Amino acid sequence: MTTFNPDLLPVLERIASALERLAPPALPANDLNTADAFVWHADRQWLEPILQVNRVDIGLLKGVELQQQQLFDNTLRFTKGLPANNALLWGARGTGKSSLVKAVHAAVNAATDGRLALVEIHREDIPTLPQLLTLLRSSGRPCILFCDDLSFDQDDNSYKSLKAVLEGGVEGRPKNVIFYATSNRRHLLSRQMIENEQSTAIHAGEAVEEKVSLSDRFGLWLGFHNFNQDTYFDVLRGYVAAFGLTISEEDLKREAVEWAMTRGSRSGRVAWQYIQDLAGRQGIALG
Repeated sequence: MTTFNPDLLPVLERIASALERLAPPALPANDLNTADAFVWHADRQWLEPILQVNRVDIGLLKGVELQQQQLFDNTLRFTKGLPANNALLWGARGTGKSSLVKAVHAAVNAATDGRLALVEIHREDIPTLPQLLTLLRSSGRPCILFCDDLSFDQDDNSYKSLKAVLEGGVEGRPKNVIFYATSNRRHLLSRQMIENEQSTAIHAGEAVEEKVSLSDRFGLWLGFHNFNQDTYFDVLRGYVAAFGLTISEEDLKREAVEWAMTRGSRSGRVAWQYIQDLAGRQGIALG
């Protein structure tokens, strides 16, 4: 029988201390009362509180008044515990889809004393939705679960888990969670992905139907399109007034048209990029 050597105790204590220093720090508990917005880190199963959300005031969003009202009404009903739909905001890039989700979240919170949380999940973390929903369900706080730029490509089967979570699973979507997604694609799937199914499947119609039906899980579809020139100018005037920029109407139109032409589109994103350039030239910080 071996006996313990007391001389080894300091060595063991140093080893234990070194291992403790090497261990990653413990993450704080997931508490949805610490902030109004969070980002889901799937690898650590952690909801990171976001104290300063990057968003535009809802009053500065122009050319999307109908979409804005529909999403606001849907969100307000959800926050009050009334029936509401998952929402898919689809359309051209840079047209204000994600900006509208974040702006509506702020506007609804202002009307409901901050009851609503915004939780962002990244596209690549969609397979971990069941774990995230378990956390959100247990919190009881109304939550918008938000995925920006959601789409699926060839050989990507994670859309099946999303379908089940949105509506068709055994537990279904928690009553305190609603799912909002933005996408450049109306059906979330690439045209090539659908056409490949049509050309290879024995029952092509059924295969396509299975994939296209993903977007059917969203009861509210909101389309976004590039601005016409008048709306583009309205957006720019709103930014100029809001941030106290100085420029004549003639110069604004001339510069903004040239800016849009170099980027090949007129959109909210292009307008904001021009305003950042203008503010930088005038030495004005955009808060």
